[in-house]
Amino acid sequence: MLHLTKVAFGCGSVEILAERLRLRGEEGPVTLTTRYLPKRHEEIAGQGSLFWIIKHMLVARSPILSFGEAEGGRVAIHLDPILRLTHARPKRAHQGWRYLEASDAPADLSDGEGAAVLPSALAGRLAELGLI
Repeated sequence: MLHLTKVAFGCGSVEILAERLRLRGEEGPVTLTTRYLPKRHEEIAGQGSLFWIIKHMLVARSPILSFGEAEGGRVAIHLDPILRLTHARPKRAHQGWRYLEASDAPADLSDGEGAAVLPSALAGRLAELGLI
């Protein structure tokens, strides 16, 4: 399985990202656009996720439902609007999206863990120390 990573531009916290996705997904899947269709899109659609980077940390994921066409010759990435929190893992920021192998993807937080989400700066420091 293969995933993508992307910076959650303008989101300073997971809560802001979750609210943004919730509002955009009130009428169905959330659609992001990109210039190019990932060459390995068939490995991603329907089984991979878009992992979000906030403050240099992978903190959450949105399952990728499908790829399609968008206006102006762009590519649409259709996402499930429900954000799934993951164990925080350091990740350098980048432009656009990048591939992420399943073996390198952080695990989802369990239901009990999701109630006690750490601030991303603290989670980042604890991950650097190998404590989470």
